[in-house]
Amino acid sequence: MPRSRTVLIAFLVVTAANLLANATGGGTALLLTKPLLMPLLAAYLWRASAERGARPDRLLLAALAFATGGDIALMIDGTGWFVAGMACFLGTHLCYLAAFTSHGAATALRRPPLVAVPLVYALLTVVALAWMWAGLTDVGLAIPVAGYAIALAAMATTATTQGWRVGLGAALFLGSDLLIAAGVAEVAQPPGAPVLIMASYAAGQALIVTGWVARASTPPGSAVTPAAAPAAR
Repeated sequence: MPRSRTVLIAFLVVTAANLLANATGGGTALLLTKPLLMPLLAAYLWRASAERGARPDRLLLAALAFATGGDIALMIDGTGWFVAGMACFLGTHLCYLAAFTSHGAATALRRPPLVAVPLVYALLTVVALAWMWAGLTDVGLAIPVAGYAIALAAMATTATTQGWRVGLGAALFLGSDLLIAAGVAEVAQPPGAPVLIMASYAAGQALIVTGWVARASTPPGSAVTPAAAPAAR
C-alpha cells in the first residue's frame, strides 16, 4: 500500500475519533484529534506528490498550515480567539484562491456553464449575510464576517474550475463556516451542530486536497470530462 494511502487512512481514523468526541462531549479527545487533522492532510499531499516524482503545491501546504492555526484558535473560548481563527482561515481561503487562479480559474469562469457560478455564490453570500447581520452586529463581528465571507465565496467559486471533487469540497467548507456563523449570530443552531460543522469541514478539506492530487496525477493528454477540465493557463 502506498504511504500516501496509509496517511489518508490515518486522517479518516482521526476524523472519526473527532466526530465521536464532538457527539459525546469528549473534551480530551477533541483536544488531541482536532489539531492533527490538517497536518495529516498536508502529509498526504506531500507523500502523494513524492510518489509521482513531484513537489507538493506550496500554496496548498500553506492553506493547510493556516487551517491548522485556525483549528487551534477556535478551540479556545473568547471573541479574540474567534477573530484570530477567522484570520487564519482567511489565509487558507486566499491560498486556495491563489492556487486555483494560477491553474486557469479566471479563464474557465468566463465560459458557460461556469460563468453562472460567481453569480450563484454572490447571491448566496448576500442572502446569508442579510439573514445573520443583526446577530453579527450585536456581537461586533458583522464587518469582519462580511469580509471573510467574500473571500470564502471567491475561493468556492474558483474551486469549481478544478474538477467536481475540489468544487464539492469547497462547497462543504463554505457550508461548515455558514453553520459556525449562524451559531455566532444566534439565528440557527441545528441539532448536533458541532458534528455537522466538523464533518462538513473535514470532508471539504479532504475533497479539496485529494481532488487536487487526482487532478495533478492525470497524465497529459488523457481524456477528461468537461467538469474536470479547467481551462488552460
